[in-house]
Amino acid sequence: MLVSAKEMLQKAKKGKYAVGQFNINNLEWTKAILQTAQELNSPVILGVSEGAGKYMCGYTTIVGMVNGMINELGITVPVALHLDHGSYEHAKKCIEAGFSSVMFDGSHYPIEENIEKTKELVALCDKLGLSIEAEVGSIGGEEDGVIGAGEVADPKECKMIADLGVTMLAAGIGNIHGKYPENWAGLSFDTLDAIQQLTGDMPLVLHGGTGIPADMIKKAISLGVSKINVNTECQLAFADATRKYIEAGKDLQGKGFDPRKLLADGVQAIKDTVKEKMELFGSVNKA
Repeated sequence: MLVSAKEMLQKAKKGKYAVGQFNINNLEWTKAILQTAQELNSPVILGVSEGAGKYMCGYTTIVGMVNGMINELGITVPVALHLDHGSYEHAKKCIEAGFSSVMFDGSHYPIEENIEKTKELVALCDKLGLSIEAEVGSIGGEEDGVIGAGEVADPKECKMIADLGVTMLAAGIGNIHGKYPENWAGLSFDTLDAIQQLTGDMPLVLHGGTGIPADMIKKAISLGVSKINVNTECQLAFADATRKYIEAGKDLQGKGFDPRKLLADGVQAIKDTVKEKMELFGSVNKA
């Protein structure tokens, strides 16, 4: 059964570790992440972007697939199904479809409008026992056509949004989605520290977990980051393993063209990446 991300993130904040949000793109992705979480006895958040939601035939399809897998695979660790960078409309659609958590990204609205819309969604999520993530200061890079320059959030604005009763807060601290450019200046830990001091027990979220050096990840966790989002890294690992399989001509041997065989190495690469991240984030055996 799907659970809200609230309890797992509050435990992570207190225990100084982070729960990984791994974005799903299809059945293989979902299965690989759930199996790895179960093997490592780690809580997990499955992230779904609006684009991936459309690709996987809509939110009700995804809810059916994830609930079915939890049941069939005997998954007992806490699993939250979360809308990533959702618009106001899509957050409502996911709530109706049966997601256990949503992110409302109102970072592109004027702060007053961001507050108003966040307030309304917080009330709705509270009533249904769902968790909700809000964002202040846009995250850099491109994700499903949403482009941000990697701004640094204003800690006072973060406090205003945190005070609305959201479960978790994504604040821009110079992090970006996708691959990091050569001239990336690194994370702004001063900003993170200032946000943490103003928001207290609020679990903070680090988007764009791919490509941030391990020591920076650990420092961010020590400063209150309790949820880290990973997507690109799993995609790169999957693509690399699949390329090697085909370049080795394995798809031409026997029934190597069968998608179950063709995608097996890629799936294993996703599992390996997720395991590495869960170990780095400290969520192993925290279910």
